[in-house]
Amino acid sequence: MILEIKVFPNSGKSEFKLDSSQLKCYLKSSPEKGKANQELVKLISKTLKIGQFDISILSGMTTRIKKVRINTERNKDEIVKCLCLNG
Repeated sequence: MILEIKVFPNSGKSEFKLDSSQLKCYLKSSPEKGKANQELVKLISKTLKIGQFDISILSGMTTRIKKVRINTERNKDEIVKCLCLNG
């Protein structure tokens, strides 16, 4: 499953929100030296209860719009719902 996520580093807390069909992720980390990317992977892993090795950033390593591959049996709606309710 590939998701497009818009990331907002340097936010007050780490959470996901769905805004007009755009999945957004607010992260505490700064966008320096991949810290925000690492936090994004850890947050997805923790929220979905899957290993970090099942998550990879396919594109957007240096931009706010990320394409993230998540290896799971869940469908997109289930993933988004879980992230927004628990993350």
